[in-house]
Amino acid sequence: MYSETSSVKPLFYIILLNLVGAVLISIQYGGANLEAVVLTGAICLVSIVSYTVVSAAELGDAYLFLIISVLGSVGGIMQMRIKPEYGVRQLKWFLVGTACYFGAMLLYRLMNRWLHRLVPLYFILSVALYVATRLFGKTSHGSKNWIIIGGLSIQPSELIRIFFVLSLAAIFTGAIPAKYREKFGIRPKYLRLLAATFITLVNVGFLLLQREWGISLLFFATYFFFIYVYGASRLYLLLNAIGAAAVGVMGVTYVSHIKVRIDTWLHPFADASGKGYQITQSLFAIGEGGMAGRGIGAGSVYFIPEVHSDFIFSAICEEMGVVGGLAILMLYFVLVYRGFKIALSCTNAYNKAVAFGISFILGLQTFIIIGGVTKMIPLTGITLPFVSYGGSSMLTTFAACGILQAISGKKEEITDEIQ
Repeated sequence: MYSETSSVKPLFYIILLNLVGAVLISIQYGGANLEAVVLTGAICLVSIVSYTVVSAAELGDAYLFLIISVLGSVGGIMQMRIKPEYGVRQLKWFLVGTACYFGAMLLYRLMNRWLHRLVPLYFILSVALYVATRLFGKTSHGSKNWIIIGGLSIQPSELIRIFFVLSLAAIFTGAIPAKYREKFGIRPKYLRLLAATFITLVNVGFLLLQREWGISLLFFATYFFFIYVYGASRLYLLLNAIGAAAVGVMGVTYVSHIKVRIDTWLHPFADASGKGYQITQSLFAIGEGGMAGRGIGAGSVYFIPEVHSDFIFSAICEEMGVVGGLAILMLYFVLVYRGFKIALSCTNAYNKAVAFGISFILGLQTFIIIGGVTKMIPLTGITLPFVSYGGSSMLTTFAACGILQAISGKKEEITDEIQ
């Protein structure tokens, strides 16, 4: 199924990466952080055990968790370099995320035969989370998208995106019962499009009320991807594109912080010490890094606001160079490639759609945040998967990849047809 010898080598690279990172961070701070050393060692151990379990039990793609481990290790090292407390928390979230990974894999395999029937439940839970965010949420950077529970900040939209993919996958692979098709008297193809459009508009509508334009773009692009793949007419695609463009123009015209971001994107150096400070410092950092980088701990990453979250890629490029940045991009490319490969090799229509959706979101999310910090596109507040600081993002992305791991398993253990 997968070559064991070819999969073992990355384990040594993961161990070496963590060891080198721990040494460099210890040199930077003049002594080892015992908790960080223990957690770094735990990541190495978890990577070895996880690979062994996946490989020995033939649970599917042996490379998924290895790629995630490398990304998580780089993220932990960079967070530790920026602030030891951030690094320790990030490494802890990685370990908890591993539990979410295998928990989601097991849950998906056990519930696979009827997950496609739970679209109403996904919708109800999503609306409940949106309402809770609206009522009790915290505003950050112009968006009301966080809920504080027991001192922990949780971003519900991170979990909702999994519900969203599961819902669209179910709708486009036949989850609408025949009695509803007969009741509305609409051809199944059009009924599916209407159902998918309704769910998307509700999600995007709530996100816009929260002034969360970055996540709403992610949701709408995922919906557009689904309707394109599952055969919507050119007219329907065009109407959706026009509608999205109209909403975007309204946002730029009437929403103050969106106008600021667009203006900053177009003219960052016009107010380099004010509104354009973040993006200009990001570009300076990437330029200062050159090809080989200035070295871990030798950069001036503290000049970049929110460097631990939105601008972590800029810090990587400054201290690891363009080569390091390209290496990170290649890891994401391989991760998304593995996801699409899993989808293409899957015989079950629902599992194929879920794998496509998760892979697309991972790829698009990576493009949006890296495109933002390099001034390719306007900046949004989306995190870089497994690398940016953030617990809810880390855990839900682990869970999403755990679903990919489940789908990549033995075909005979996953139902072949949706009844």
